[in-house]
Amino acid sequence: MKLFKIFQYSYLVFAVLFLYDAFSNWGVEQSRSYSSLLLGALAIFMFFFRQRFNKKIDNKDNKK
Repeated sequence: MKLFKIFQYSYLVFAVLFLYDAFSNWGVEQSRSYSSLLLGALAIFMFFFRQRFNKKIDNKDNKK
């Protein structure tokens, strides 16, 4: 289960990278910036989704 928690935080790392890419290319290519913003938002969503899913799995394992 610890492996899943490591991958959960990797989504935040990717979100930071995509957001940095979006802001660094904002004046050069706005279409690329929009796609990077979208991928950054998706990575943040996936972090919270995986966190909630892992909590459900942990609670289910503790009840047994």
